[in-house]
Amino acid sequence: MQTIPSEFLDINRKERLLIPFFDLDTRPPEERVCDFNDVVIAFDEERARIEAARCIHCPDPAPCVDACPVHNDIPSAMWLIEQGRYLEAAALYRETSSMPEICSRVCPHEQLCQGSCVRNKEEEPVLTGMLETFVTDYERQVKGVEVPVPPQKNGHQVAIVGAGPAGLSCAEQLLQKGYDVTLFDAKPAPGGLLTYGIPNFKLPKEVVFARWEDLERAGAKFVGNTYIGKDKTIDDLFNEGFEAVFIGVGTEIDAPMNVEGEDLPGVYKATEYLIRANVDPAILPPELQGKPEIGDKVVVVGGGDTASDCLRSSLRLGAKEVTCVYRRTEKEMPGGAKDRKLAKEEGARYMFLTQPVRFIAGEDGRVGAVECIHMELGEPDESGRRRPIPIEGSNFILEADTVVLALGYWPDETIGKTTPGLETRKWGLIVADPETGATTRPGVFAGGDDVTGPSLVVTAVAAGRRAAKGIDEYVRSQEEGAKSGEALPVAA
Repeated sequence: MQTIPSEFLDINRKERLLIPFFDLDTRPPEERVCDFNDVVIAFDEERARIEAARCIHCPDPAPCVDACPVHNDIPSAMWLIEQGRYLEAAALYRETSSMPEICSRVCPHEQLCQGSCVRNKEEEPVLTGMLETFVTDYERQVKGVEVPVPPQKNGHQVAIVGAGPAGLSCAEQLLQKGYDVTLFDAKPAPGGLLTYGIPNFKLPKEVVFARWEDLERAGAKFVGNTYIGKDKTIDDLFNEGFEAVFIGVGTEIDAPMNVEGEDLPGVYKATEYLIRANVDPAILPPELQGKPEIGDKVVVVGGGDTASDCLRSSLRLGAKEVTCVYRRTEKEMPGGAKDRKLAKEEGARYMFLTQPVRFIAGEDGRVGAVECIHMELGEPDESGRRRPIPIEGSNFILEADTVVLALGYWPDETIGKTTPGLETRKWGLIVADPETGATTRPGVFAGGDDVTGPSLVVTAVAAGRRAAKGIDEYVRSQEEGAKSGEALPVAA
């Protein structure tokens, strides 16, 4: 741990620009690769107050607030933390975010609040994410967390399909409005990708489960191992008495690579690999039991945050050589630079401008090597990034005992195909109003990745909160219409 002079706590506010930047403390790489525990060392009170004092309190609208998808009042929170008023700061975050203890850990802060901090012009930004983590953890330890609910329910029932970030946030808002809320999920436990995707060294599972327990105490019900669209349909939910349905199933279908040898034993899709590597067997479905058998050499294909998660998980599973291959340069990588830095510290290596063209079986029938080709960058494509072009004759062989494909995610088309009147668009994404979450099917709302395509946890949180407001307005309009005798479109 760094030693920070205590006199900075009493510095004049006009002199806050002179407070030096102290980077995050992390556990040593050689220690942290031996387990799946948290990597970053939490702030103590002195460290938190000093860091918060670096905020120069920009005039409204503060860039960090605008850059936050849920528009947390970050400057006010910084001032409260600087004064040692941690519980008030935590309460302020909970006014706008349904899971600040989670978003503060997994948000790409360098692209959002911290990336917009004006201190970036001269030096490092205020570490807003770590401060949000500090006060919400402090709140849970000192006071506990309760979702405020009215003394009496309002008599209305809402079903939520998908217990990930969007669904949990929608549930949190509806519970506060007095609704009976039931969440359905195909997995055995709630959390979605928070539980069955993000590794423990980035987001400890106890943080996710603690937030779920908050919702459960507030009245939320969870029905696991129930695949909506297969085990029962959206129509079935309405027939069971639910007056509205929110769909927040995300995009959890791994994108294929469509090359020779992709179906060989030892070639994993990222989702299965991360689930089997990181999740407690007690909450794993039968088909995902057992740690992956990875051998000594692991190759991860892809350049996003999921690829970094797979690299770092492989090192913790005991791989001796872990390599990421990516067809563009590091500059074009979509994943966060912070995760890549941590992965490199832990021993992962990167091969840029490299594209696998086939996977080759070894003598035992499992994958034994990857044939790759070198790439060069051409003109920008529709995404704005320079198009990778193969260099003819540059093929080479890379040995591998295991390959993990982290190529992105597609939506699941099942709900769209089994719900009459529900409009979808490319690859099965659900068409929904961006402000209310309302779909083309009356009474059905949607939000998060299943509407926008793969995005951030915090954008799913924001979508779930907006949809809860839309659902409340819909149910109330139905109730008023029934009282007045006016005919209104209802969920069939």
